[in-house]
Amino acid sequence: MKKRYSIPLIIIGAMVILNIIARLSRSFADFYVTHIFHCISTAVSAVTGLLPFSLGEMLTVAAVALVIIGIPLFLILLIFRKGKRRATAAFAGTLALWILCYIVTTETMNCFIMYQCTPVSEKYFPDAHQHTDEELTELYGILINECNELAKQVHRDENGCFDVTCDINAEAKKAMKKAGEKYPQLRGFYPDPKPIQFSYFMSQSHLTGIYLPYTIEANYNDDMVRANLPATVCHELAHLKGFIQEDEANFMAFVAATGSDNVEFRYAGYLDALEYVHNTVWENEVEEAYPLSDTISDEVLRDWFRFMPENYWEDNADKEVISTETVSEASTAAIDTNIKMNGRDDGIKAYSMVVDLLLDYYYP
Repeated sequence: MKKRYSIPLIIIGAMVILNIIARLSRSFADFYVTHIFHCISTAVSAVTGLLPFSLGEMLTVAAVALVIIGIPLFLILLIFRKGKRRATAAFAGTLALWILCYIVTTETMNCFIMYQCTPVSEKYFPDAHQHTDEELTELYGILINECNELAKQVHRDENGCFDVTCDINAEAKKAMKKAGEKYPQLRGFYPDPKPIQFSYFMSQSHLTGIYLPYTIEANYNDDMVRANLPATVCHELAHLKGFIQEDEANFMAFVAATGSDNVEFRYAGYLDALEYVHNTVWENEVEEAYPLSDTISDEVLRDWFRFMPENYWEDNADKEVISTETVSEASTAAIDTNIKMNGRDDGIKAYSMVVDLLLDYYYP
């Protein structure tokens, strides 16, 4: 077999073996994240961080263009290059194989192995107990009080809604490094999070941020209300340090944002957590917590559960190539499948499991 085929196949085979080892040995996955991925992430994100745009997004766009243009072109060449069909097919096959090799390698090294690590709950809260409705109710009250107090201190726009005025990238990196004093895995270099140019597509997918393992970049939806950015960028930066589980990244974002020296970050962190706890209270029908909802201030009520600016969908209707409902359903299914494929049966519900970690944090 020619090297152009054998080399990528050998690499893919090695990645399959690494995935198997990680699933069989949690200690291997932990060692990898601490001693190997840390170095890879720092080196790669330092290089991609020099670019003012998201390289991962550009590669994704290039991949889509390659499929749309490349496949028809390949078929045309097969038809008209009669004497060179074998060479054309060999080139196309080699290209496809190397692309597959790159995807499998980066997904394995920068994503899949981390799913097999020791959970944060076991690593940092080994003595945590089964939490009660009383503790959930108390946590709900704590977060409401924090939000009510901080809501009075942040900047508000002409509509009276919370608006972020600080340098989000600088404050996020400072917050993450400060959180690293308590959780060492968060220590080290952080690149600037980057906005996605095709943010309307992210909005259709109901995504606020995305970690791209192909280039180890933290990206965010540039169209959403700015109040969501502190928690979002901290969440994505946590992925760069190996916290690949969504609830764990949410938790590290909470620790970083609420521990920040910036009041806007602290408010955004508590507000994000309050939304998750509020949903859990109502989904679990914790009736003793219901009266606490009446204590949420008008300022907080104006700020929470905001995703897109007013009239966003109407103002951007011309950008809709595929219906928002279709994009949203496809995105949800893809995320749910990816999480389950990596051994997390909760699927997309893993995001909301941050409430369990918050309870561990407050009631160890």
